[in-house]
Amino acid sequence: MEEVDVEPTTTVSTARALNQKHLGFVWGPGDILVYETIYKASGGSAGGCPFVHEVRKDEDIYSPILRKLFNESHHIFVGLQRIREDLPSKNKKPQFVSISKNYRSVIRACMEELQQVAVSTQDAALATQTFIFSIPCFFFFVCDPPAGSLVLHLLDWVRLHKADVDEKAREVLASESPAEHQAYWDVVISYVLQGRMDEARQVLVKQAALQPAARAMFKLLDNLLMKMPIFNPGETQTLTEFDVKWRHWREEVDRCLQDQSFASNPHLEDICKILVGDEDVLLEHKELLSTWYHFLVTRLLFSHPTVKPTELHYYAQSSMHMFLDTRSVPEPLDSILLAAFEFDIHQVIKDCSIALNNWWFVGHLTDLLDHCKLLQSHNLHFGSNLREFLLLEYASGLFTHHSLWQLAVDYFDHCPEFGRVYLELQIERVPLDTERKALKVIRICEQRQMTEQVRSICKIMAKKALRNNRLGSALSWSIRAKDAAFATLISERFLQDYCAKGTFSDLDLIDNLGPAMLLSDRLTFLGKYREFHRLYGEKRFSDAAKLLLSLMTAKIAPRSFWMTLLTDALPLLEQKEVNWPTALTSILDLTLK
Repeated sequence: MEEVDVEPTTTVSTARALNQKHLGFVWGPGDILVYETIYKASGGSAGGCPFVHEVRKDEDIYSPILRKLFNESHHIFVGLQRIREDLPSKNKKPQFVSISKNYRSVIRACMEELQQVAVSTQDAALATQTFIFSIPCFFFFVCDPPAGSLVLHLLDWVRLHKADVDEKAREVLASESPAEHQAYWDVVISYVLQGRMDEARQVLVKQAALQPAARAMFKLLDNLLMKMPIFNPGETQTLTEFDVKWRHWREEVDRCLQDQSFASNPHLEDICKILVGDEDVLLEHKELLSTWYHFLVTRLLFSHPTVKPTELHYYAQSSMHMFLDTRSVPEPLDSILLAAFEFDIHQVIKDCSIALNNWWFVGHLTDLLDHCKLLQSHNLHFGSNLREFLLLEYASGLFTHHSLWQLAVDYFDHCPEFGRVYLELQIERVPLDTERKALKVIRICEQRQMTEQVRSICKIMAKKALRNNRLGSALSWSIRAKDAAFATLISERFLQDYCAKGTFSDLDLIDNLGPAMLLSDRLTFLGKYREFHRLYGEKRFSDAAKLLLSLMTAKIAPRSFWMTLLTDALPLLEQKEVNWPTALTSILDLTLK
């Protein structure tokens, strides 16, 4: 838990009942600490509650899976900023589509990991829900999908969302008798609803093997599933040719229903009705569809496979009204998806900003749309545009995390109006737990010419080192901070230690002060006095005597150290090159004063 920098303030309600419990709170660098207090009307002291609760603003940044998403999306974000503004739009479009694809890839990987733990963890399931609309938004708004391929992308999205069918299929196929498993038909129909005909056929084989008499009926359905046309934009087939082929196949399925080819098997008949897009039958399998947008995609697959993006909102609205109960109130997620299917960019950003508990999605989506010139960026009342505001909020949240704060620096760097101001404020709140971390923060500041922040961090580290009695480290930090007063204080401590122990600590630092010793008179004296000892140890008595004389006459030695200097002079009185009488007279005159 991070240390708070203000005194706790207690909130007390107007009710003044005896020993009434209340909540107190205090703001920390990124979180709120909540604690219980007891008000005693008599004015006497009351026992406090030992529990302090930490309320975090951005809980998602503490999820290991989401941290991976934040790290990978950061690299994509930085790459996007490097696309040159002066390039023609036609040259930038493929790069923006590639960026969109990269974002969708990291979201997919994140969702797949979340779904692996969602079975046992409700929070992971909820987190998965918050990302379900992010893939279509990154796709629709940037890629402008053509008719035909749109349904393919929607199917891929739904399959990612409903990945539990594969787990259920493994359970069924691993049983002793898969065709008699209670979930067998749920698996088959789920695969059909997702357009996964090959998987559905493989599971149907188990049932056909148990019913030799109905083998012709299973073979007929297998043939229909196999022949179902799927548009492939990579082939030479045109959309018109696909549409003709699909209608022929649809007519064949219709004939099978009219001929009652599957009347003796309700399950096979239901599958056949699904293939012709029978909405009543689809709605009978609400539990397998689970959401109205899965119902939408299945409905489009079997009834309108060549739907255009501009028509999508109509089918989305009707699908939601058909799927949801008349008494049901649409969830925020429903409103966001509807706005996405209507290509209402600003409404998506607005609804997501309200509904989501972090700024990752809106920040990155708005940034990409702004680069694509697809976002009419309104200036906000405090001077920043929408893109910058959302990126600043997202980066500020990252700064409360012990390691993700480093990512936030790049986001601030690419907010031209207020990014530097935010960075200057946030960088000083980074907990300086180790010298290595402090050096990392300083390097970031120095790269951006943030001189005041560098000095502030160095002062903090110097004081922390001094409290731990690490004089060498404290002196090094104070020199780096160019803090003459603190350097003087630490130099005094070095001299006091010398008087007490007869030796200097941190000799390597003192011997290599160089020009830094000029920061303060006391530091200069410390460096020169150590040089005197070095010369004396090397038996360069003449040089040592001259240096000691200069220290005596320069009047930079602390008064408490004068007797020490006189004592040091005694062995050197025989050095004729030094005018000792004059020097000693000067020292004695100062002492008498």
